[in-house]
Amino acid sequence: MTSPAAETGALRDARGADAAVAFCGECLQPCLQVPSPLCPLCRLPFDPKKVDKAAHVEKQLSSYKAPCRGCNKKVTLAKMRVHISSCLKVQEQMANCPKFIPVVPTSQPIPSNIPNRSTFACPYCGTRNLDQQELVKHCVESHRSDPHRVVCPICSAMPWGDPSYKSANFLQHLLHRHKFSYDTFVDYSIDEEAAFQAALALSLSEN
Repeated sequence: MTSPAAETGALRDARGADAAVAFCGECLQPCLQVPSPLCPLCRLPFDPKKVDKAAHVEKQLSSYKAPCRGCNKKVTLAKMRVHISSCLKVQEQMANCPKFIPVVPTSQPIPSNIPNRSTFACPYCGTRNLDQQELVKHCVESHRSDPHRVVCPICSAMPWGDPSYKSANFLQHLLHRHKFSYDTFVDYSIDEEAAFQAALALSLSEN
């Protein structure tokens, strides 16, 4: 068992001692970068000053051992990531992995008038040509305390987006709704109902 949470060794308790929940430090970090953080699990507000390291979980990570997937050496979970990064057997396995080749060519047509869904303007100050990650970084660093309701430029650029809808908490929306690029998963040539039916059909065929 070498999940990212186990490998970081930086799990933290949120929501106070009475209702503590352990999260990976890396996963919890985006929630701490907004003025009014919400628990990723139950969406209730919590005080970031009361977030502490989960000592009991760290103790377990330091005592439990698991075999390395390369050399089979048993390593504590807290040190697994460091070990894997230097394990020659794991590096050999990764070097011998076959290159990704799509099973079939993409079915999406390439329209001639593709709208720009790759770069966006900051809804607060108008800074342009920010990709999705740059927009998140810019807003967190430059507009963290801005109370204004603004339109999400990513959502409004989508076929289903409402260019007049203003988000009540834009930073929370950015951090939780835009962790991935829509281009990776969305077929823009079909509507929402058709996309749902296609996803449902694919799910049933895989089972």
